[in-house]
Amino acid sequence: MVHSMTQGNPIRLILAFMVPLLIGNIFQQFYNIADVIIVGRIIGVHALAAVGAAAPLFMAVLGLTIGLTSGFTVITGQCFGANDADGVRRSVAMSVMLSLAATVLLMAVSALFMPVFLGWMNVSSELYQDSYSYVIIIAYGLIAMVAYNLLACIARALGDSKTPLYFLMLSSVLNVILAIVFILQFGWGVPGSAIALVTAQGIAAVLCFLYMRKRFPILRMQRRDWQLDWDFAWKHLRMGLPMAVQFMIISLGLIVIQSVCNTFGPETIAGFISATRLEQLALQPMISFGIAMAVFTAQNYGAQRYDRIREGVKQCSLVSLLFCGAAAVSMFFFANELISLFTAEYDELLMQQASLYIKMSVPCYFFLGQIFVYRNALQGMGISIVPLVSSLLELVVRGVSALVLASMWGYFGICCASPICWITACLFTSGCYFYVRNTMMKKN
Repeated sequence: MVHSMTQGNPIRLILAFMVPLLIGNIFQQFYNIADVIIVGRIIGVHALAAVGAAAPLFMAVLGLTIGLTSGFTVITGQCFGANDADGVRRSVAMSVMLSLAATVLLMAVSALFMPVFLGWMNVSSELYQDSYSYVIIIAYGLIAMVAYNLLACIARALGDSKTPLYFLMLSSVLNVILAIVFILQFGWGVPGSAIALVTAQGIAAVLCFLYMRKRFPILRMQRRDWQLDWDFAWKHLRMGLPMAVQFMIISLGLIVIQSVCNTFGPETIAGFISATRLEQLALQPMISFGIAMAVFTAQNYGAQRYDRIREGVKQCSLVSLLFCGAAAVSMFFFANELISLFTAEYDELLMQQASLYIKMSVPCYFFLGQIFVYRNALQGMGISIVPLVSSLLELVVRGVSALVLASMWGYFGICCASPICWITACLFTSGCYFYVRNTMMKKN
């Protein structure tokens, strides 16, 4: 069911939209965490390290598609907020065509250059084959992930965060079942985990499409909606490309850190990937607030309700701080218990390295939470340059910190890189938001 966010209490609307989104994002992360746990516990630490060594490449490709689809559907949300049903349909059609073209291009690039990328990431010979198999299977199955993420973004742009959730929950359970069957029964090893992930995501996309086609009258497309309008296409690309580059830049920072980490042993790699996967789960409330903030801002910007944007950002920022505090406390005190899920045998070095990363990162969750709120608020208003520059700043600071500090302090230096970049990006992004609020928003 579509839902307008231009009327009513801002924080109640944002929370009502955010909770199903949060559950969905947790299940989305459950995809990745389940893969790592199953691989680590059934196959072993080296298999866990192989998946972890290539994980940033997977996240980079996935991030590009998420950025594109999220950016395209900002236009959809603005049309919906302005009560332009024809514009909504045309925007959806344009998003589908552009997403399909981008997917084909990404699949081709991945197929041709994946060995080169893995070489840049310093993946050792003992881990290479499993790492390559895992990431190339996911690249070939990218169409399934793009389809689901686009459909989910369209539903969210129309104010519905529940529809994508139901099918994602179902496919998450299916992913676990298939991974266990493919690894234990079929003996496919690490590739079996990747095949299970792609298959489950494809099922989610098909079910979501069938449901939305039946239940969303506003999306009943007509032939004229599919006419190629280059000006309209460029309007979508102006939002989608900066967001895609933004995600890619963030992923490049993670690739730099992972490539440095890959020069250490399998236990350190496995400990690092275990900690970062847990961190991604802990950060889902912040990410969900950011997505909700983008939808809320886009609809109210389209309706020219700038006062509601100011109030929504203020309230969302305060609630996000509470969630960040809860996530930090949980990760700090229960880190060892959570890390032990990733391997069947206790490994002292793995536990130490994972715990060190977590204890260095959690105090800075407050800064990261504010980045998501302000960055997505600006994105929803159609201001894509600030989030792009913020992401570039993250890349430079994280990359330089990882390379320089790792050469000085080893693995401890790697653990310092993310907190430093979060603080820097938060100061920049929040400053830009308040500048925009005090200038452009005065028109209301």
